[in-house]
Amino acid sequence: MTDLRHYDVIVSPAITEKSTLVSENNQVVFNVAKKASKPEIKAAVEALFGVKVTAVNTLLRKGKTKRFKGFVGKQQDVKKAVVTLAEGQTIDVSTGL
Repeated sequence: MTDLRHYDVIVSPAITEKSTLVSENNQVVFNVAKKASKPEIKAAVEALFGVKVTAVNTLLRKGKTKRFKGFVGKQQDVKKAVVTLAEGQTIDVSTGL
């Protein structure tokens, strides 16, 4: 049984062209909670997907200022985690949990 806190740590998988390219190196990219630490992210991925994680790298993308029809708005800050999986482990992010 997985702990419900794990669902609060992992927000969503990041499906971009760059995240698809790093999947060839046995890595998966997730959007995570801003206050999540690397050990919490590792524990959540291992518990939810049943895989062995070797490394977790995080980055914080600051929100950009954008204009839409003359109105100024700001995108939200996003924390991403690049999770490196052990050799032979895979995660299919196209399917749900």
